[in-house]
Amino acid sequence: MTLRLFDTETRTLRDFTPLVPGRASVYLCGATVQGEPHIGHVRSGVAFDVLRRWLSANGFDVAFVRNVTDIDDKILNKAAAAGRPWWEWAATHERAFDRAYRALGVLPPSVEPRATGHITQMVDLMQRLIDRGHAYASSGNVYFDVRSYPDYGSLSGHKLDDVHQGESAGEGKKDPRDFTLWKAAKPGEPTWPSPWGPGRPGWHLECSAMAEFYLGAEFDIHCGGMDLVFPHHENEIAQSRAAGDGFARYWLHNGWVTLGGEKMSKSLGNTLSVPNVLENVRAVELRFYLGSAHYSSMLEYSDQALRDAAQTYQRLEAFVRRVVERVGEVPVGKWTDEFAEALDDNLGIPKALAEIHRAVHEGNKALESGDHDTARELAGQVRAMLGVLGVDPLDPHWAAPEDSSAALDALDVLVRAELEQRQQARAAKDWATADAVRNRLTAAGVEVTDTPDGPEWSLSGKAN
Repeated sequence: MTLRLFDTETRTLRDFTPLVPGRASVYLCGATVQGEPHIGHVRSGVAFDVLRRWLSANGFDVAFVRNVTDIDDKILNKAAAAGRPWWEWAATHERAFDRAYRALGVLPPSVEPRATGHITQMVDLMQRLIDRGHAYASSGNVYFDVRSYPDYGSLSGHKLDDVHQGESAGEGKKDPRDFTLWKAAKPGEPTWPSPWGPGRPGWHLECSAMAEFYLGAEFDIHCGGMDLVFPHHENEIAQSRAAGDGFARYWLHNGWVTLGGEKMSKSLGNTLSVPNVLENVRAVELRFYLGSAHYSSMLEYSDQALRDAAQTYQRLEAFVRRVVERVGEVPVGKWTDEFAEALDDNLGIPKALAEIHRAVHEGNKALESGDHDTARELAGQVRAMLGVLGVDPLDPHWAAPEDSSAALDALDVLVRAELEQRQQARAAKDWATADAVRNRLTAAGVEVTDTPDGPEWSLSGKAN
């Protein structure tokens, strides 16, 4: 494996050399569980699930940590506005994120730590920073002294004079550019004890403490959305390295899902919740859509773009299923060298998909010519490649519920009768009737494919 990754910190494409041979340690900034997840929230989960799958497929033992931020100003404010306890609000939406990740086939992390479960580690980290002269306590708050860390801005490229943390000035701050590690207790807010008085952690502190606890003082890859580069990840680097940790060796950032050219966010009111989107397309099709662009690029959402991606996936899926129907079992094969080269080049999804489409095209030709051995081999390759992307159509995760088999058998009888009528109409050159049958099936969400062996049908998931 010659994996090269674009490292945000050095702004270069770097060969991936793990800290420990044969192992890969990855930290992904997970959800702040303030509300229902929209498709912009879960893009990072899909994008870096492909990274994880590719590392595992190449023999790496992957430790994958994805945290949950379950204490935050937004959570407290929204829970208060709804008249609900903050912990219940956070837990409710944590489960919503879990459902979204599971629906999209995102592998569960090795561990999924909550911020509230790691206050002890955060207190320890703050004490180390104070002891080393990089943090100070004031009025029950603890702040990081940005001027004490000469490399501040190395990740984002921000100059110190231009820094604005996006937080209030804070009581007792020496410099408005300093960021908060610990927030002193406020009436009505949850608190935990600390040497500097009761309070709660700042957001940036949480990830540094959890990453160190689970992956060590130095680990391989830190991932997250590009909106986290500053201030979140910049502050993570500053506090962790100022405390003496090597921290992350590679930094990867995924692009946003945009709508009308703007980042999808709740504040813009342009959200598309995962449950709502899944009323229009299957989960595997939404996953394919979210993972079809390069992870670092923006993904401009539109209903048409989602439909196009769903139809593209259906064509890939249909090839694999046709081979199974005509030839028999198709075991997972081995990806092609061209596919591997594409993914090794900074997870080059567009080129990898082009290779999958090439294999499907060749496989369809082989199937039509009766070369079943070649068709089976190519279908096995397609399964392997789609599997790395998390969308192998024969993966049991995407299987229909078992209790639907009787309904599908009954549907098959009805569709076959319609197709027989269509065949008779075509034989009689009654094109109007033939087209009417096909249009009727399409409206019912049944896709018809004409083959040398006769028409075949599949559910498109798009009934009108």
